[in-house]
Amino acid sequence: MNQSQPLLTIVVPCYNEEEVLKETISQLTFILDGLRKEELISDASKILFVDDGSRDRTWSLIAMESTNNDYVTGLKLARNVGHQKALLAGLEKAKSKSDCVISIDADLQDDISVIREFILKYHEGYEIVYGVRNSRDTDTFFKRATALGFYRFMNRLDINLVYNHADYRLMSKRVLEELGHYHEANIFLRGIVPLIGFKSTKVMYDRKERFAGETKYPLKKMLSFAWNGVTSFSVTPIRFITFLGFFLFFLSGIAGAYALIQKSFGDTSNGWTSLILSIWFLGGIQLVGIGIIGEYIGKVFMEVKKRPKYAIDIDLYTESLGQLQPLEKELLAEKKFI
Repeated sequence: MNQSQPLLTIVVPCYNEEEVLKETISQLTFILDGLRKEELISDASKILFVDDGSRDRTWSLIAMESTNNDYVTGLKLARNVGHQKALLAGLEKAKSKSDCVISIDADLQDDISVIREFILKYHEGYEIVYGVRNSRDTDTFFKRATALGFYRFMNRLDINLVYNHADYRLMSKRVLEELGHYHEANIFLRGIVPLIGFKSTKVMYDRKERFAGETKYPLKKMLSFAWNGVTSFSVTPIRFITFLGFFLFFLSGIAGAYALIQKSFGDTSNGWTSLILSIWFLGGIQLVGIGIIGEYIGKVFMEVKKRPKYAIDIDLYTESLGQLQPLEKELLAEKKFI
């Protein structure tokens, strides 16, 4: 092993990715071979697949490949915990022995050829390298419009996101150590990583079509992810409700003054329609306000319990580093291909 070169771990969260996994392994193996031959990375570099409670053959494929491919190793979570927590599990596991870590999705939409540029930027002294899309031409009009609206909205809330960047990035060991100081249960890595603030740069690339399988982020999950990002990093929605309350109080004062003036002139009439509309409007505003406040209270509820974000069922990464005790090796051998 060339000790002078950084040990790279590529962390790949997976959920029901059996259709694309073999091709992903093949392409990433080719990339690591090239980097190793150029002596840009250590011979001990790894591809760490994190199985997020898949229901198909994803884990079986990872386990089998780990016996044939020295680069491939895996982490099997006890249940599905979601993309961000699965990614965090891989990052936390990899930081123990890695000099730098690259995170990427398993669907091969992100251009893996720019991994070499990531490593070159790391050698130049950058500790965070963001993979940023040149354009969104491969997206539908609806997805392009909603993504643009999301980034603009987050910018208005003073939430520092890298435009057109998802979770394709390189982080140094020092960045991963700092990331470990963020203990919140509501994980939104796209917002957390820019907060760390070490020397960073961008690498532009063109996003491809998904190689195989179906997207794991339908509209419902995308909206939930976006809402989690907003409420995890900003209290602006609550402040908006407060502002709206003061505004409606001001309007009600004007309406009350107008009603008193009309009554003093004897010009009064029964306004049933306006009364009902006002009740419905104010009732709706109150329910929205209670819902938004409840969302924040729910997040506080999740945070104060301090539950573990994930549980690891099988750890091939530690085995690949030769750090398992004899009893741990026996237990791993029994359940590795289950």
